[in-house]
Amino acid sequence: MDLIFKIEELRMELNRLAGSKRLADRELVMVSQRLDELLNEYHRLVIQKQVK
Repeated sequence: MDLIFKIEELRMELNRLAGSKRLADRELVMVSQRLDELLNEYHRLVIQKQVK
């Protein structure tokens, strides 16, 4: 559940930044990349549970 909480926090942060910064802004890109990493981690965990 901690992972889901972090994903939701970053999603909200990304939305907030997108409303006030250019899409190529370094901070916005970094948050987006971090969110991608967490989503990939979540996906891996879901797949692992399905295989077991």
